[in-house]
Amino acid sequence: MKRERATIHDIAKKLDITASTVSRALKDHPRISEATKKAVLKEAKNLNYQPNHIAAALRIGRSKIIGIIVPTADRSFFSSVVRGIEEIANASQYNVMICQSYDIFEKEVATIEALINARVDGIIASYAKGTESFDHFIKVKDKGIPLILFDRSNEDIGVSNVILDDYRGAYEAVNHLIKQRCKRIAHLTGIKKISIYNERFRGYREALLDNGLSFDESLVIESDMQLEDGIESMKKLLSLPVLPDAVFAASDYSAMGAMQALKERNIRIPEDIALVGFGNEPFTRFSEPQLTTVDQRSKEMGNATAEIFLEQVGGLRKPFVPKKTVLKPELIIRKSSLKKG
Repeated sequence: MKRERATIHDIAKKLDITASTVSRALKDHPRISEATKKAVLKEAKNLNYQPNHIAAALRIGRSKIIGIIVPTADRSFFSSVVRGIEEIANASQYNVMICQSYDIFEKEVATIEALINARVDGIIASYAKGTESFDHFIKVKDKGIPLILFDRSNEDIGVSNVILDDYRGAYEAVNHLIKQRCKRIAHLTGIKKISIYNERFRGYREALLDNGLSFDESLVIESDMQLEDGIESMKKLLSLPVLPDAVFAASDYSAMGAMQALKERNIRIPEDIALVGFGNEPFTRFSEPQLTTVDQRSKEMGNATAEIFLEQVGGLRKPFVPKKTVLKPELIIRKSSLKKG
């Protein structure tokens, strides 16, 4: 049979004291004697007592927990954002609950519902690639729970967004390739309905046009931006009658896939085809050649989202005006894009 969860009333009954005395003892209240505290803690351990945080949250109106939803936690970018959030949140006695959507819409909706039921004090999220409707996020907002979106933004639902200037990052990356005398620059892009990929595509296209180069749609390959996608996308580009002389990939993972495909064909990087990624993932420093990429300021992004949450939760009694925070990217130039001569 399933054993019922022990409560402070069970501890009180065992020790023949009041439940309020048990509660104060567990909180190390100064008016409770050391002998009573010791007895309570010993009995709590014997009964395997675990505090009911949800019940406590209902009593005091806050849980001191922030729910964080990321597509996946095993990417350096997202783990670094979480680290940035924790750095600020922990300093204000908040803990974080990390959830993964795996880029699946239904999983994201279920996670939102679970976080609401857990009485979290706020939700910070980067929405899934499969997200078509934002009704579940609007539900969070309508319940008065602070909600901040990061990386992948949506300004239509009236919540704060913290993003990178993806357009500027892409523009500078392509402009750099043009300065290296590249004239036929291909682009590996993600699903364009996702804000970050749409902005990176826009930066790519406008950098070409601003430098007097034509935009060729056959040089743009859309995929899920994983390593395998980079390999397959590069193979498609290598099957064109006229090869590109450079590739700008909207993620480091697809850029590394492209690099692998080029090496398999003995195509020199950057002499034959220059290569630039996006993200500044740790592995980009160890590839051969090292990969030129755009740094996403991930830790700063986490710091900024947590600071907005604290500002919003600190002023819940007055209307909060949603904020849009845009971080400046940094182009990290390495050997993969530096053509000789």
